[in-house]
Amino acid sequence: DTTVPVTVDNIVYHSRAVARGLNRAFLVADMPFMSYTAPEQALDNAVRMMQEGGAMMIKLEGGEDQVEIVRHLARHDIPVCAHLGLKPQSVHKIGGFKVQGREPEQAKQMVDAAKRLQDVGADIVLLECVPNEVGKAATEALDVPVIGIGAGPHVDGQILVLYDILDITTGRTPRFVQNFQAGNDSPLKALQAYVAAVKNRDYPAPEHCFS
Repeated sequence: DTTVPVTVDNIVYHSRAVARGLNRAFLVADMPFMSYTAPEQALDNAVRMMQEGGAMMIKLEGGEDQVEIVRHLARHDIPVCAHLGLKPQSVHKIGGFKVQGREPEQAKQMVDAAKRLQDVGADIVLLECVPNEVGKAATEALDVPVIGIGAGPHVDGQILVLYDILDITTGRTPRFVQNFQAGNDSPLKALQAYVAAVKNRDYPAPEHCFS
């Protein structure tokens, strides 16, 4: 499906609900489509997500084009996660959910953009749906943590969508997804299996990776 219809009000509402149940987890809220087209707009919406939604960090999609946005947010002490690679808010422009960074020049541009975003204040970089080599190159080049979703085993941390972990998603799932509910008799055990697999570096396995 698509995340494009999601609004700032939606994110604030759901972030607030999640924040109420937090104990020690770190809550990152996504900036929705077209909610950060200019520095002041981005700041206003980020402040709402933190003050009203309880977010501890905001995540936005984009590369070099988001340098001034990230710089402006960082100047105002807004923690930022920069999302590169496959950007779900751009799927209509790129023609669907496709692996990004397979061409050497595109891969280099992605790593260079990640470094630039780090330099202007991004605290975390998220890479989605890129070859192993891109995940490894970015992790080696950056000082901030690099989190992957379909970015191979060499990044600093992993993300999966909860519904994918629990095999609730209907229809086709991405190659990088592993069903952790299989063989476990409760959602809690499935999540514990996922955490263990990431910590032990059993996930992602070669069959979950792109070259």
